[in-house]
Amino acid sequence: MTYIEPSFLIGVDGGGTGCRVAVGTASQGILAEAKGGRANVSTDFDEAIANIMQATRTALQDAGLDASQMGNAVAHLGLAGFTGPDIGAKVTAALPFGTSVVTEDTATTIVGAIGQDDGFVIALGTGTIIARQRDAVQKCIGGWCYQVSDQASGAWLGHGALVQTLLMVDGIVPPSPLSQHLLDTLGGGAGIVQFSLKARPGDFATLAPDVVKAAAAGDRIGIELMQSGAAYLRSALGSLDYKTGDILCLAGGVGPHYANYLPSDMTRNLAAAKGRAVDGAFALALRAARR
Repeated sequence: MTYIEPSFLIGVDGGGTGCRVAVGTASQGILAEAKGGRANVSTDFDEAIANIMQATRTALQDAGLDASQMGNAVAHLGLAGFTGPDIGAKVTAALPFGTSVVTEDTATTIVGAIGQDDGFVIALGTGTIIARQRDAVQKCIGGWCYQVSDQASGAWLGHGALVQTLLMVDGIVPPSPLSQHLLDTLGGGAGIVQFSLKARPGDFATLAPDVVKAAAAGDRIGIELMQSGAAYLRSALGSLDYKTGDILCLAGGVGPHYANYLPSDMTRNLAAAKGRAVDGAFALALRAARR
């Protein structure tokens, strides 16, 4: 097989809160990265493409690479909101790259976290990725979308905190520092309603750090949400045939915070992520270039 060196490689991690793009070459690896806005191709396709391209141009400029050569570049994009070949073809057609491989963000997340090793990955950001990799075969569950899935995710935590806060306003549950903080931040119960009517998953996810911090400080609502999320994660791992001693990697902005809420038999062989989803995307772009 003849290997023709592309002008450069592009790895894209596109999420509901934002995207990250890494650019570089096969010989030098990643040379520069840039962050961009939301990149869920099902929530807002045009916005996602625009944000990916803006971040790509910024990264290319920082790396000193010629953006006019994008037509000879090889890219792998792991995108939130990827629902199959049809939307993948639509993404490819909208991009100027020579070769574009478009997948769910699960593939890039797994490769970024554990490379080619066997193991389990729980990656929680705006959404939820729960996966097993065994003999180079990946199996993922959950993460269908925030509206009907994505339990334990940042969006799920943020939304749950608002639900509990309004229950407190109604006198159904006792107040907590977290509920008061959310009322103060969002302008009371009416403000929470207005926020929620316009919010997308990424907006709810911006409240997740408050939940995590509150739980660590002993807040009742925060603890209950983290415990509920952990219960889902335990069930999900069980459905993937997790066994005590298997490698488990907690990744993403929210994932590592669940370590203290999972049973010790699941965290006995906890492994730090080797890299991020954007690293996985870049590695997969290199793999695609060498096929």
